[in-house]
Amino acid sequence: MTSIAVLGAGGRAGRAVTAEAHRRGHRVTPVVRDPARHPDLTAAVRGDVTDPEAVASIGYGHDAVVHAVSPASGPEALAAAGLDPEFFVRAADALLHGLARSGVPRLVAIGLFATLTDAHGRPLYDDPAVLPAALRPFALSHAAGLDRLRAADTTVDWLVLTPPAALDVDGARTGRYRLGGEQAPESAHLSYADLAVAVVDEIEAPGHHRTRLSVFADAHEPIRAPTLAR
Repeated sequence: MTSIAVLGAGGRAGRAVTAEAHRRGHRVTPVVRDPARHPDLTAAVRGDVTDPEAVASIGYGHDAVVHAVSPASGPEALAAAGLDPEFFVRAADALLHGLARSGVPRLVAIGLFATLTDAHGRPLYDDPAVLPAALRPFALSHAAGLDRLRAADTTVDWLVLTPPAALDVDGARTGRYRLGGEQAPESAHLSYADLAVAVVDEIEAPGHHRTRLSVFADAHEPIRAPTLAR
């Protein structure tokens, strides 16, 4: 049995990963900013992904940590949040420092689709037809956090899995997904449940190391209504 701490366990991605890890019989520690706001997460602990001391304290005794934290949930909340542009950089620093200190070998983080590129190698966040201008600072913050991970000299074996914009909160768990590179797959979609399958697969049997991958549904899966929030 693997021990996994899920930071951001109150969000859609975090809840899906928590459920998938439980499904496979792993021990899970859900981590949220305010446990009182998530009474259904009875085992939740308080934690701040940007605090290296908190990350280290949470990390002790775990085999892997999942970073599914977003500073706000949903496009409207993100646009109104007054985002700290250094949020994901500070999170990357805290995670790498805290997990190295506590001896956690594996980190899997959820990325943002807008940091992928189009067929010409341009970031999707530069296309207002793909991402509203009000959300561009959020995407730039995500991209800066990814750059920080890539530049780090660390013992932590990190991986960023980046799902498409069309994330379906009610989509079925098929257990199937595809992995790609930096270019956004055309008309890609994915359920949160299958995103969670990919995350836990990479914890159980790490196949990719210190890199970022796109993750999307099998081409034969039906497309449902998208959800932007993590």
